[in-house]
Amino acid sequence: MGRERIIEFLGDDWVRMQEYLKSGLGTDVPLLSEINGGILAHPGKMLRPMTALLLGRACGGTTEATVRYAAVSEMLHNATLMHDDVADESPQRRGRPTLRSLIGPNSAVLVGDFWLAKSVDLMVRDHIDQKVVEAYSRTLVHLAEGEMLQMQMAESGLTGEQEYYRIIYCKTASLFESVGYSAAVSTGAPEEYVRAAVAYSKALGMAFQIKDDILDYCGEKTGKPVGADLKERKITLPLLGAMKNVPGQESRIREMVRQAQDHPGYCSEIHAFVMDNGGIEYASRELGKFIAEAVSALGALPGREAAGMLAEIAEYNAVRDL
Repeated sequence: MGRERIIEFLGDDWVRMQEYLKSGLGTDVPLLSEINGGILAHPGKMLRPMTALLLGRACGGTTEATVRYAAVSEMLHNATLMHDDVADESPQRRGRPTLRSLIGPNSAVLVGDFWLAKSVDLMVRDHIDQKVVEAYSRTLVHLAEGEMLQMQMAESGLTGEQEYYRIIYCKTASLFESVGYSAAVSTGAPEEYVRAAVAYSKALGMAFQIKDDILDYCGEKTGKPVGADLKERKITLPLLGAMKNVPGQESRIREMVRQAQDHPGYCSEIHAFVMDNGGIEYASRELGKFIAEAVSALGALPGREAAGMLAEIAEYNAVRDL
């Protein structure tokens, strides 16, 4: 994926989105301002605002609301990361110490709350689109439900594909879905385009998370240690695929996952089980289905150059290693 080429294509929209992001996080508390500046200095992929702006162009052309909603998506995404890192006790993200590691869990939650509140403030600035507010409100509900369901499943060791797909929809794809919806409606697009933007974004979010879960078994450049999910007792698609291929081992493997925190050596054995029994291949096939679904949805949108870049973003999930 040519990220710099996409940013160049987005031009002033990208610059204004970053300005919204910076101004939207304004505060007269020096410590908070310093922390925010540190986060903005290492922004990561910024995939959600990039997707929003490209979808706006693919639907016919961005508006000021499109740019503003793009910034909202990044603020909300970062707020959820801060909260997730506290819940998961994560020491690193993107190869750097998490905010939780730097300032402690209590302070990290407060900063996450600040970003969340500021995202809502920016969302309703100048003009309140009730349907956009409702979409992001549903996403916030999904994020909380997904985190709690994941915790419940980690305790029981009973995650199946139904629970897995619900968790990744709630924790990842739901936000992408709202990004697609808000971007499309901000342009005044007809319902056909809105449905296409939502379908693309949801499938992209599912693909993105499945790829992350694959990389947890075989990636070396993700910024988090390989095997982190197993240490947190998370059963993801590669493991589900391996157990499906060797059903006679399922009960034993599930119990090992459930006890992984007390028996760290189990993680190596489970990892080998996934690698030896087609778990990566199984998850990769499912990943391919979501990528194809995302690309197919773009056929309904008129902005072909932007749609082509959105297709590249979706297809990049098949090959990315971070």
